[in-house]
Amino acid sequence: MKLDSVVPWGRSFQEYRSIFSLSEGDLQKKLLGCGDGPACFNAEVTLRGGNVVSVDPVYQFSGDQIRSRIDEVYPQIMSQMEQNAESYIWESIKDVAELGKVRMDAMQQFLSDYDAGLEAGRYTCASLPYLPFDDQQFELALCSHFLFLYSEHFDLEQHIQGMRELCRVATEVRVYPLLSLDGKQSKHLSAVIEALAGDGVRTSLQPVDYQFQKGATEMLVANPV
Repeated sequence: MKLDSVVPWGRSFQEYRSIFSLSEGDLQKKLLGCGDGPACFNAEVTLRGGNVVSVDPVYQFSGDQIRSRIDEVYPQIMSQMEQNAESYIWESIKDVAELGKVRMDAMQQFLSDYDAGLEAGRYTCASLPYLPFDDQQFELALCSHFLFLYSEHFDLEQHIQGMRELCRVATEVRVYPLLSLDGKQSKHLSAVIEALAGDGVRTSLQPVDYQFQKGATEMLVANPV
């Protein structure tokens, strides 16, 4: 990964809670965030006394490098959001300006925590389909805005391998959203569910309270054990 290819866009702790229907009990589990990027979920869970590890290839870069890249791409992302505003539901977040503030606040909290988190091993540079963890090391793995969303960038086999790896390292996996970037259900979803069933993994589609991308109302829950 090259820094100039990174588009950092961090989500807030409250978004994670809604996206994955996280209860207080869930937040006490040993958590893995896959593809967290500059989200503040890890920082917030840690402040609450929780146990969480985040993985993302962007963690190969320093905090100053990530901060510089955020400053560089932020205006471009905001311009794109303005152009595509009709693809989103402006309820919990009222408009593009508020979205920008929510995202920037989340990324600032991440950056404030990043160096300490690296030293503590809470931020690990890794990416699917290979994670540097033991079997069933985590109680709950969360994968936000990566698998299925980028169905045109990653083929079916990559999706299957990615889900199998998440199921290897965690006793429960939750993935959101299940739509690809075009706003339609991922073309890989049914085949991934079928492949997991062949592995003996139970899956279900469960509704979530969060909705920002139109039609993104469900998460995939996988229970390997």
